[in-house]
Amino acid sequence: MKRRDFLKVSQAATLAYFINGTPVSTYARNPLLELLAKQTAANGRVLVMIQLNGGNDGLNTLIPLDKYSQLSNARSNILIPQNKVLALANTNLTGLHPAMTGVRDMYDNGLVNIIQGVGYPDPNFSHFRATDIWMSGSDENQYINTGWLGRHLDEEYPGYPAGYPNTNMPDPLAIQIGAGISNLLQGENANLGMAIASLNSFYNIINSTVDPAPNTPAGHELTFIRYIKQQTEVYTKVIQNAAGLAQNVSTKWPTTGNRLADQLKIVSRLIAGGLKTPVYVVSIGGFDTHSQQTDSTDTTIGNHANLLQDISEAVDAFFDEAKIHKYDDRVAAMTFSEFGRRIKSNASGGTDHGTTAPVFVFSKHVNPGIIGANPALPANAAVGDNLPLLNDYRTIYSAVLADWFQVDTATMDKVLMKHYKVLPVFQKTNNLEETTISGRDEILGQNYPNPFSRTTTITFSSDGGTVAIQLFDVSGRLVKSILPERQMDRGKHQVTIERGDLPPGQYFYRLTNGKNQSTKRLTVVD
Repeated sequence: MKRRDFLKVSQAATLAYFINGTPVSTYARNPLLELLAKQTAANGRVLVMIQLNGGNDGLNTLIPLDKYSQLSNARSNILIPQNKVLALANTNLTGLHPAMTGVRDMYDNGLVNIIQGVGYPDPNFSHFRATDIWMSGSDENQYINTGWLGRHLDEEYPGYPAGYPNTNMPDPLAIQIGAGISNLLQGENANLGMAIASLNSFYNIINSTVDPAPNTPAGHELTFIRYIKQQTEVYTKVIQNAAGLAQNVSTKWPTTGNRLADQLKIVSRLIAGGLKTPVYVVSIGGFDTHSQQTDSTDTTIGNHANLLQDISEAVDAFFDEAKIHKYDDRVAAMTFSEFGRRIKSNASGGTDHGTTAPVFVFSKHVNPGIIGANPALPANAAVGDNLPLLNDYRTIYSAVLADWFQVDTATMDKVLMKHYKVLPVFQKTNNLEETTISGRDEILGQNYPNPFSRTTTITFSSDGGTVAIQLFDVSGRLVKSILPERQMDRGKHQVTIERGDLPPGQYFYRLTNGKNQSTKRLTVVD
């Protein structure tokens, strides 16, 4: 083992694997991930975060055709010819880079939502600081040590690692494919990531083998240490079991040279193999295209085109395989990059650090299409001109939390440190109506008083076992947990709802007790 790898193990108090030559990091429990894991256990939903390291040039990824003359004036040395831009269904205003045929096909089939002009006020152009901001969910002038997916529920789950893994959640709460530990999942009090960075092959994990060592006393000791490392890693067995239950079967996977596809192949295999892990993080680098962004004789090819092609082929193959393995109904993926690039290209055939860029979200459950108009561009952009902010990146995080993982509004606001609107990235998660399923009509009573302005009381019955009552708005979005999951005796019970800051309007409350489920409507008034 290299000394540097050993130090990674020591500092993170865990191990490090390589899967097909790709480092794989598993994350220990942190509070929000506990919540997401519970949601995943309930609805099986998984999020894959795709990091584009370096700052992606959004204007050459998602091309505003209605602003093409302004683009021609600003970046003629790198601009995609208009007749080469990939047309998108139901719009003639916007198109994709010609290397992104896979994403174009997914878009035309209703599997892509694109959010225009994503960033934050007063953007920072340092790679390190800008990445920290996106990871932490902070403002530019906030220095937060935690990640947006690593916050909030510390108070509700004290004492980790005692009791984990357990029968309810035997799997890692997050897995990162690729080098390093992301602070995206950093908890309040410690680095909760578990680095896995010294074994050389996926098959070392699933076959319980290790890299060969010299046939010397020191080599024998090294082999023994490597075996012990695998045997003592708490999550090795569950990864082995999941990997052994599924194979990569899509014919769309690139055969060589696509690092993102290599990572997503691993994610696919683990999801298809039954791992309950709710969050995966993958990454692709090379987007810091200050020079030679395109080929000097053909702007449709070159460094940036190669990167976009890698993304397009990898994501298309991943979702094709998800459909084959029948987990496409419960997986979503989204791209993010620390910043965009400038409107005007430079003399080196590249672009410099800029402000905003589009974000792509992939899923069967997105609202297909584009959120936001094409960004306004000056007729003759100057070197320092930048794209306007159209959508705060945290409004996408809100959509992920509220509409994908179905986190209640109060928890979402705590995670993001303030309230942000929820962009309509995803389709409604619940189609609610007043109904009773597999239970007696009297299992859930009508709240009284109804309507109410301050407090109201719900009477309900339990057959024993776990009971939960949740409150949803009329769009089907979870607003709050009136009664978090708990064991209750058979019989009649009551719970009081405090209005708090609920706005006036119609809501639904739903009782779940084993196979029994009942939903009723209530009204809040001023």
